[in-house]
Amino acid sequence: MDDLIRLLPQLGQATVETLYIVGLSLLFGGIGGLLVGLGLYTTRPGSIYSNRPVFAVLNVVVNVFRPIPFIIFLAAAQPLARAVTGTGIGNTAIIFTLSLAATFGISRVVEQNLLTVQPGVIEAARSMGASRLRIVLTLVIPEALGPLTLGYTFVLIAIVDMSAVAGYVGGGGLGTFAIQFGYRQFNPVVTWAAVIVIVVIVQAVQFIGNGLARKALRR
Repeated sequence: MDDLIRLLPQLGQATVETLYIVGLSLLFGGIGGLLVGLGLYTTRPGSIYSNRPVFAVLNVVVNVFRPIPFIIFLAAAQPLARAVTGTGIGNTAIIFTLSLAATFGISRVVEQNLLTVQPGVIEAARSMGASRLRIVLTLVIPEALGPLTLGYTFVLIAIVDMSAVAGYVGGGGLGTFAIQFGYRQFNPVVTWAAVIVIVVIVQAVQFIGNGLARKALRR
């Protein structure tokens, strides 16, 4: 317990680093995943912008990269992270890699939730003269907003989980703190302190996500 009290400043810093890594990863990955997911939804056969070649390429890319375990993806994407960000280690590198992994995961979540919108609603809007872009922006996305919110909440929790391996590329956060000051020092109290903070973050995210989803579904 004395060790934990002594390490409270480092625990606070690790918590801030985790929130920083997760927040930026969700921002970049969320935008990328939304765009790719919209591409999958709109270009699939029979959809608004039906285009088989484009859909086939997007579908293959997502299917290839989405199932890769993150620890392997982290190592495989390190040269790309170095080329894009100028470094293959540290928080910048982990944010880039997490954003990339989140993009592939979120894209499938977006596609699946957009597919829940009833085709009859879309056909009715088209018969009234609404453009395809207007249908996507003002009908399809708002109609799927509740499920999308829950989907993004699920992905955000997964990003918190994946951020724990940041230490493998010299990044910070609660995972690195738990390994460095808990596991390697044979101090389970410190390890469990990091676990409890992670659980609190996840519970807060789930609570907020559920609340936002309920509000969206009541619209």
